[in-house]
Amino acid sequence: MKFFSCLLCTTGLIVASPGHAQQTQATAVADTQPDDIIVTGEKSHRTLQQTTTSVAVTTPERIRQENILTVQDVYNRTANVSETYGAAGFTIRGINNQGIGAGGNADTATVYVDGAPIPRLALFGGPTDLWDVEQVEVLRGPQSTIQGLNALAGAVVLTTRDASVTDYGADGRVMWTNQDDRTFSAAIGGPLIRDELGVRVSAERRADRGLIRNVTRGGYDDKLALLNLRGKLRWTPQALPGLDVRASYNRVRRDGGYLYEYTELTTPDFYKHRQSSNDQRNRGYIRSDIAVLNIGYEIAPRVRLSGVTSFNRTATLALADGDGTAADVQYINNDSRYRTWTQELRLNYDGERLSGVLGAWAYRRAGLYDANSRVNIVTPVATITQLLQGGGFPAATARQIATAYVAVLPQIPVRYVADQPMRVRNAALFGDARLRVTDRLSLIGGFRYDHEDNRYGAETTATFNGTLPAPTVFAAAGTPLHRAVIAINRGVLALVAQAASARASNARSFDAFLPKAGISMEWTPELTTAVTVQRAYRSGGSSQNIARATLTPYDPEYSWNYEGALRSRWLDGRLTINANVFYVDWRDQQTNAFFGLNAFDYSTVNAGKSHLYGGELEVLGRVNRLLDAYVSAGHVRTRFDRFALPAGATSIIDLTGSQFPYAPRWTLAGGVNARAGAITGNVNANYRSGVYTDVGVAQGQNRLPGRTVVNARIGYDAGRWTVFAFARNLLDADYLQYRGPDGRRGIVGDPQTLGAGLEMHL
Repeated sequence: MKFFSCLLCTTGLIVASPGHAQQTQATAVADTQPDDIIVTGEKSHRTLQQTTTSVAVTTPERIRQENILTVQDVYNRTANVSETYGAAGFTIRGINNQGIGAGGNADTATVYVDGAPIPRLALFGGPTDLWDVEQVEVLRGPQSTIQGLNALAGAVVLTTRDASVTDYGADGRVMWTNQDDRTFSAAIGGPLIRDELGVRVSAERRADRGLIRNVTRGGYDDKLALLNLRGKLRWTPQALPGLDVRASYNRVRRDGGYLYEYTELTTPDFYKHRQSSNDQRNRGYIRSDIAVLNIGYEIAPRVRLSGVTSFNRTATLALADGDGTAADVQYINNDSRYRTWTQELRLNYDGERLSGVLGAWAYRRAGLYDANSRVNIVTPVATITQLLQGGGFPAATARQIATAYVAVLPQIPVRYVADQPMRVRNAALFGDARLRVTDRLSLIGGFRYDHEDNRYGAETTATFNGTLPAPTVFAAAGTPLHRAVIAINRGVLALVAQAASARASNARSFDAFLPKAGISMEWTPELTTAVTVQRAYRSGGSSQNIARATLTPYDPEYSWNYEGALRSRWLDGRLTINANVFYVDWRDQQTNAFFGLNAFDYSTVNAGKSHLYGGELEVLGRVNRLLDAYVSAGHVRTRFDRFALPAGATSIIDLTGSQFPYAPRWTLAGGVNARAGAITGNVNANYRSGVYTDVGVAQGQNRLPGRTVVNARIGYDAGRWTVFAFARNLLDADYLQYRGPDGRRGIVGDPQTLGAGLEMHL
């Protein structure tokens, strides 16, 4: 905390002392002013200071200054944004991108790359690395009006660098670390026809030995090989002024660790000696191909018509040892394949009094999720007791026999094969506008009419994959106990067989109207406040109850969001202070409910009601041409107000009163950039307060303490080339991202990593 206090003091004192910058002839620190940053996620031409939505923008200058490599690095350095466990998960304002109660098929937040939505299962190693990326925007708060589908909590928008039609250029980078991580990056581009047609091609190859040594199989579980290729074209024909056509293709191939990379916490000093003992491979494979066509045409002064078409084909394969031991007990094999197509048409108007966008959106995602696994189900004592009582045994005797049986067969081994196709179609009309009523007062309004058709299906087979207890172990043939064990064995086989089902599917349709309204007051050219209210939405669908082999429908969930915004600049623009506060009322939340047969007897239901509130503060200060610093802070409080399960549910966990998982109350970040001649330097730190990894009134048993991570970079910039050294987790903080229920395995935070690199810019 002292570090962040010092950053605040540094920002204020340096900005208040402009004479300090005149004492040196140092070259300028390259950075972008907030007035120069155009927020693209809201699909209107507004600067960061004109945008009332809480948005954190990571510029290419900051990516380079802080040696930011992946979108997960951005999560960790952004107020009110946090990683969960596994690189595919994150929270925005305490809301998990997969939902809060583990139920529902739709996401609450989406990551876009050049306008293409990326499937959740591909986020742990897909096209989200930041080489040759122009800008990253994290839009906090609901984006249901503008982005629509899967945006109740917010959105993350990545924009890659465009091809130039005027200038040739080439960039390259080589990096290596003491953890045997090697990265080779290159990009080249320029005009094919000057002022008309340009091209840019980029590539990055990462090779990482890994950190988690497998003592059973040898090698490292999290070894990584990643190839990211991208090509972009830009066409601005002089024969048709105002037309701008941009096309891109992005190809990713990843062979690396599993989505969740576990370390055995029983190993002495496991932070420094990360080990696993699983006998099966823990691997995650991703194949991603993204094509985007963006056509814009200025049909009149201040009027622009544009269309964005995207196609995304993604396949993931996740292999994991389910038990994490040297014994061949459980194995997970999950294969998913998705094709996503989107089409959007937009009409933008940027007048003196009225500005905004009117658009139409179409979306189609079709996919298939295959599971081919060997899993163990805890043998249900209660179910066996009921079976025996139904056969005439007294309750006490039935309980005694069931307990003895479970002692011999504590888990039921099952081979489980599932085929789960899905198809989602979405169409929407939307608008977002700002009307300047007076020179200071503006009205904000927006809407989205959203229609969705989805179909979820399932076909499963389940077979007993072990040896049943011999009745003669319990009693002689012909005795009542002997016959009881025979009956129990039949019941176990029937329980397994019950999880098998022929192909079935449920089709659902939903319509939602999502309004937005607000008011903005420009008190001075440097100080603006705004208040907005909007409705957000997450669609319903169908969930599979594995134990009962049924598909159960569930309904949408909605939230009303109230937000206040402050945008301000001080000291002739050298100090920027922006803030947002919010309150969210969230109803009909989708969560899972259990129904008693076994651990797989659950379905998604609408059972939750909750609220959350908090805010973000972002401060940026600079001294002319020498030094700049920033500080950001986020605070959020979350709470389930009510949890009402349907009749027949046997869930013993009541979420009422509990907080959201991975919703830190405080997230803080700060950094300082300095330059003296050709020497450049950066130091930055981020803090996350303690989080709960589960929900329920007993969630205090699953709490991870807060952690602070410090990073640094120093370089020599000769203009066309730069040599640099960097440190990630400089102070070697030890922290966990997840701890398993038995405490035996967990996900461990990144260790101290030292490295060096060389950049070329021609």
